[in-house]
Amino acid sequence: MRIGLAQINTHVGAIDANTEQVVETAVRARDELGCNLVVYPELTLSGYPPEDLLLHRGMRLRVEAALERVRTGISGIAVYVGFPEYSGETIYNAAALWLDGRELARHRKVVLPNYGVFDEKRYFEPGTALTVVDFLGLKLGLAICEDVWEPAPCAAAKAQGAELMIVCNGSPYHIAKQRDREALLAERIAETRVPMLYVNMVGGQDELVFDGGSVAMDSTGDVRFRAPAFENGLYVLDVERGGDGLLAIPKQSVASVPDEAESVYEALLLGTRDYVDKNGFDAVVLGLSGGVDSALTLAVAVDALGAERVHAVMMPSRYTSDMSLADAEAQAAMLGVRYDVLSIEPIFEATLGVLNEIFAGLPVDATEENVQARCRGVLLMALSNKLGKMLLTTGNKSEMAVGYATLYGDMAGGFAPLKDCTKSLVYALARFRNSRSAAIPKRVITREPTAELRAEQKDSDSLPPYDVLDPILEAFIEQDLSVDQIADLGFDRKTVGRVLGMVKRNEYKRRQAPPGVRVSRRAFGRDWRYPITSGY
Repeated sequence: MRIGLAQINTHVGAIDANTEQVVETAVRARDELGCNLVVYPELTLSGYPPEDLLLHRGMRLRVEAALERVRTGISGIAVYVGFPEYSGETIYNAAALWLDGRELARHRKVVLPNYGVFDEKRYFEPGTALTVVDFLGLKLGLAICEDVWEPAPCAAAKAQGAELMIVCNGSPYHIAKQRDREALLAERIAETRVPMLYVNMVGGQDELVFDGGSVAMDSTGDVRFRAPAFENGLYVLDVERGGDGLLAIPKQSVASVPDEAESVYEALLLGTRDYVDKNGFDAVVLGLSGGVDSALTLAVAVDALGAERVHAVMMPSRYTSDMSLADAEAQAAMLGVRYDVLSIEPIFEATLGVLNEIFAGLPVDATEENVQARCRGVLLMALSNKLGKMLLTTGNKSEMAVGYATLYGDMAGGFAPLKDCTKSLVYALARFRNSRSAAIPKRVITREPTAELRAEQKDSDSLPPYDVLDPILEAFIEQDLSVDQIADLGFDRKTVGRVLGMVKRNEYKRRQAPPGVRVSRRAFGRDWRYPITSGY
């Protein structure tokens, strides 16, 4: 049997376009590649995750029309395609195997994830059993994503005689996710001795990035094929009987798994590109400060969209150093983007003048710093509105965690590529990007970080060093450790308490932040739901 693995990028809610993509890839798999079967990702027709679109009255009619298009528009090849199934008032996360207008089998997802970024129990009813179907003399076990993350469904399929598991997936990226997936699949195979074909989608959807990495593993748990990460593709496998069960024999080589820096960088590119493109923006604008965060954001934007679609703006104040001015201009020239310099001094002076009477007798503090950030936000949002360019914010996870960011200032914008990257990771990504080609002036990476909102300001004036701050944040955010547990890891208890206090106090800011690419196991956004008002 020759099987096509359709590692494709779908668009949530674009049901007609998704369906056309299914038809086109099926025709190609049949005519050019000689496939008997082509397998698609989870909820292909609706895109994943469709969230409350599933509850819209018109969604059911569109999905049913899409299924009819699949039924009538594809012949001579079988397709296993995912879709939301409506049955009365119930919705299932389903996938069906079609051949020449006939539905050979339909599987309803049995295990519904309801943790982290997943809330499928809000929408779907679970299926009751794994589905096994005889196709071209082989018994195929049909599964959807989380079905293989628990032992029971695969064991049940094995008991029904399944010889090969076909798994369609919408599995989002985080650091080391491919390693986790393949280890999990190897566990299921060790339990059942049934090989697996695992097809994952690619693409960005709001905060989530789907990285592909579709994989075929034989009955010993060895990887026989792996699709490239973060790339669309239609890949072919020949499946044949062997002495040790069925063996998946790849027509392509096994792609390597990117290391951490490369995989995160590629996730940022894909997430940024798809968010901008799928939301209909032709270009982006961002503030370029001469610091490492905005420098990395600029590099990501250029690599994701092309220099012609990126507009960088330097907005100096009385506190902006000559170094920052020079480095921002140098990077803009290096990457070939439009570059403008708009001083905020007139706006800053005018704002202070308006507030002078009310502020009389009060000391200068963070208020004046925040006014500068908000002056910049006004200019950037004006450019976004007038020129129709999406505003990218440049802040990182470390800053967002402890509130070292200005609401309605540097937090203003439409998308935050670095939202889930700690400051330590930002530096690693900047170095990685420069290892490919020069994109960020070296001095931007080596200089001491500063917001330049007051004279001689350094980040270390307000925060612990990032090599202390970031591990504390990871322990709290990703591992849910307490103050005492984090202190037991070797950190000063007073510092830990201070950091965690800042995280909790600034939840109200994070609720108003733009979405950004999720790369960690727990990002601020979908899978972080702390109360704003709390006496804990």
